[in-house]
Amino acid sequence: MHTNCSTKVLTKKTECFSTKWAKYGGCIPAILENLERVSDLDEAFKPWELRLSNKERTIILKEQRVWQRALEIFDWFKRKGCYELNVIHYNIMIRILGKARRWEELETVREEMELNGIEAINSTYGTLIDVYSKGGVREKAMYWLDVMNKRRMEPDEVTMGIVVQMFKTAGQFEKAEEFFMRWSARKCVAEDVVVAVSNGTPTKDDALSSDAQGYFKKMQEASLEPDAVSYRTLLYAFSIRHMVCEAEELVNEMDKRDLEIDEFTQSSLTRMYLEVAYGINKKYDEACGLINSMDEHGVFPDKCSYNSLIQTLASADLPQKATFYLRRMQESGLVSDCIQYCAVISSFVKSGQLEVAVELFDEMVGFNLEPDVIVYGVLINAHADIGNVEEALHYVNEMKGRGLAMNGVICNTLIKLHTKVGCLRDAEDAYYLLQRLDVSGPDVYSSNCMIDLYTERSMVKPAEEIFDKLRRNGNANEFSYAMMLCMYKKIGSFEEAFEIAKQMRELGLLTDLLSHNHVLGLYASDGRFKEAVTIFKEMIELGVQPDDSTFKSLGVVLMKRGVPKKAVTRLEVMWRMDYESGLEAWLMTLSSIVGMVYHDISDV
Repeated sequence: MHTNCSTKVLTKKTECFSTKWAKYGGCIPAILENLERVSDLDEAFKPWELRLSNKERTIILKEQRVWQRALEIFDWFKRKGCYELNVIHYNIMIRILGKARRWEELETVREEMELNGIEAINSTYGTLIDVYSKGGVREKAMYWLDVMNKRRMEPDEVTMGIVVQMFKTAGQFEKAEEFFMRWSARKCVAEDVVVAVSNGTPTKDDALSSDAQGYFKKMQEASLEPDAVSYRTLLYAFSIRHMVCEAEELVNEMDKRDLEIDEFTQSSLTRMYLEVAYGINKKYDEACGLINSMDEHGVFPDKCSYNSLIQTLASADLPQKATFYLRRMQESGLVSDCIQYCAVISSFVKSGQLEVAVELFDEMVGFNLEPDVIVYGVLINAHADIGNVEEALHYVNEMKGRGLAMNGVICNTLIKLHTKVGCLRDAEDAYYLLQRLDVSGPDVYSSNCMIDLYTERSMVKPAEEIFDKLRRNGNANEFSYAMMLCMYKKIGSFEEAFEIAKQMRELGLLTDLLSHNHVLGLYASDGRFKEAVTIFKEMIELGVQPDDSTFKSLGVVLMKRGVPKKAVTRLEVMWRMDYESGLEAWLMTLSSIVGMVYHDISDV
């Protein structure tokens, strides 16, 4: 069995279950009522044990509201051995476990289905894509979509909508449009239109649409009436290419034939008007006027119209205006998920209004809209950026409490946050999780954060492992090398430190102030005065402005050559009072004291 469920009698009172389930007729209402009252399944099923049909077993599973109970009943059916469990029963269990975010149990059921030779059907893959997508595990949803495509199975309208929504939630609008277009084309009865619309390339859009339109008219002339999907496909093609006149002509024709424009095509039409008329010219007031005028003419904006406007305003850094239309959308009962809120929350965060973003998040939750990993990621990252560990972790824990899986973006944010406050163990946990989640491995920023933490603690081996992997992959950057240089200098491994400094110079990785200071400080501390001054001169020639740390290292050079501390202090004061003349004084002093002859460090 998959789970150890309690065998105590269920004490929760039932209210009119017979009435609730009366629509099923037969013995179903009595069975379901018995299952609510009695926890022991042998006892609950006893009167009907030998005569349960496939359909009755399907209804029984589908009506379970608690995943543990559903799994217990499912296992009971298997244990009895006299009941056939088909693909529909497995599909129901996959949906129940997926909605409960019980991924391990779900995979166990799916693997068992495979082992028992029960072949997955179109709806099985659709269910897997649905639950993983809504559960925030986008990678798994995409995996099952890929499997579905490889097995040449066509997603139905519901699955298509889920995939499009998943792409949009991730901000991948082009992929959403591409997927919708491809699906619509495959479903299109008018095959010639399909070929013309779906096989074109971005560089031949005008010719493509012209050809498609020509095929379309030929079909009409031949009395082969295109269906609704054919119209939508061509209208979609016109909309995304901003062919306003052609799109309007086709809409009029659809109106005459009483053909409905679906929400995805409507969305592309609205975006066409917003982008062509207002978006390109940044006339956002006019864009708002477009929606307002719909009310004035007794036409209420639909979900797609609101979505397009809110996304446009949020992307234009106008979160206050976007909020106004978001609330209008909410009042109209058109907000069914967190996507619109996420866009506006992100816009507030981007404009530095984190408190307002948090208030909007709380408002969203107050409307019983489930946050997803995207909106949690925005808030976690925003609090991490200002070093607010407590609030960032609050949202991490809240996200986990909702059964949402961590993704790579949030792991990277947590590594950054824990590095800021010096929490090595928590950073390591996030880093290892990131390695498991992402096949390409952690990015260079997260890896550098870990090297930084290990450097602070003089933990050479783990730092070297990460650094070597970055180098092998060609991802090591200036910061990676600089941190390793600091590590070796800190533990007194000057030979390794000098080798890193040499590599940085050869690879052209000495570009910013921090790296120059690290290398200069290394040479100064080991008494390599000529090399230190060479680095300083190169730094000035590159236009990198020195700071206190630079002159502190150069002061060490001078004092080791016998220059009094008071003289060094005077040079520091001169530099602060007048940058140009102070810098010149430093260069002259260094040259005269050190007896500088500029040459390549590699020749020393």
